Amino acid sequence: MDLEVVLPDESAAMEPHRLAELAAAAEKTGYRTAWLPDHLLPPGRYSPERYGGVYEPLVSLSYIAAHTSTIGLGTSVLVLPMRNPFVVAKQAATLDRLSGERLTLGVGIGWDRTEFTAVGADFHTRGARTNEAIALLRHLFHGDGPFEGRFYGYETGVFEPRPRRRIPIMVGGTSEPALRRAATLADEWQAVGLSPAQFAEHVARLRDLSDRVVKPTTRIAWHGGTAELAKAVDEAHAFADAGAAAVAVWFSPDDGFADRMAEFAQAAGLRSAH
Repeated sequence: MDLEVVLPDESAAMEPHRLAELAAAAEKTGYRTAWLPDHLLPPGRYSPERYGGVYEPLVSLSYIAAHTSTIGLGTSVLVLPMRNPFVVAKQAATLDRLSGERLTLGVGIGWDRTEFTAVGADFHTRGARTNEAIALLRHLFHGDGPFEGRFYGYETGVFEPRPRRRIPIMVGGTSEPALRRAATLADEWQAVGLSPAQFAEHVARLRDLSDRVVKPTTRIAWHGGTAELAKAVDEAHAFADAGAAAVAVWFSPDDGFADRMAEFAQAAGLRSAH
């Protein structure tokens, strides 16, 4: 099981360089990937409970890439149907090249109807548009010729920079459509809000839906406290026993984030990368 970290991007008062400092600390500690959330125009205040993503994730990951060297960089998750997929493809391909090929593009369909309305994106077609956008990303990255879809398409055009590898695409979500999307279109699947037993059931369903190799992962949280630490570490190992290849941990956004990140790594038996 790999340990990963979800960076605390929920406070507008936090200076952006703090994200890079935390990512560098995570890299030194041995965390495999640092994830950033995404929201464009939420109807309520940014908060750990509902809305993350104060700083735009792909731009922020470019900054983090310049302050790290080995840790993976990912979005958990980019709300793809609220964005132009041609722009996302350009950003992702550029970031992957700038970072030394460390990007995992995590995507989801979103859930807040009010936010979709605010940015002028259609809420009802978000699932279908996400599926087609992933297909378009793959085509731009590695295909040739025109692309014709229901929502997106082009006749002529040159896409560069072409990725020098297959950029991993992660799909987040626990619904049946999310599992189908991950099974048929993605390289990774990330759950949130499931128990280890429920996660095992979802992994089995993922395997039923496709013979493709899709890496199953999950997110958990630890807010601090010695007693809760043991429970969180046990939970991470329970997810590994349930089939999780990686567990991403969020440590709550205050001055103790770095200390909790290090404490959790030590308790979980994670070896330092340096």
